[in-house]
Amino acid sequence: MNIMLACAAGMSTSLVVSKMREAAESQGKDYKIWAVEQGQVESELGNFDVLLLGPQIRHMERRLAKVVGDAAPVAVINPMAYGRCDGAAVLKQAEELVAADR
Repeated sequence: MNIMLACAAGMSTSLVVSKMREAAESQGKDYKIWAVEQGQVESELGNFDVLLLGPQIRHMERRLAKVVGDAAPVAVINPMAYGRCDGAAVLKQAEELVAADR
C-alpha cells in the first residue's frame, strides 16, 4: 500500500511518517509511506492509495478531495493520534480508509 501524507510545508508530518513506517515494519507490512507539502498533491496523483492530511490543513480537505477524485480516499489524520505521533493508529486509519473504499 502507498500512503501519502500532506501538510502545510511537508515537514511537520515527518515524525508521524517515521512512526508509521516503524509500525508497518513491526507488523511485517511493506508499505511506502511519505509526506509532501499540500501543493504537491496533484503532481503525486496515481502514486498513492490513500491521502492523509495533517490536522493543521483540515480546511483543505474538500478541495484536495476534489483534486484526488475517485483515485483514492482522502481524510484528516485523527488529531489525537497525530499529536501523540501514534504511528500505529495513523497506519490503522489509512488501512481502514482503503478497505472501506474497495
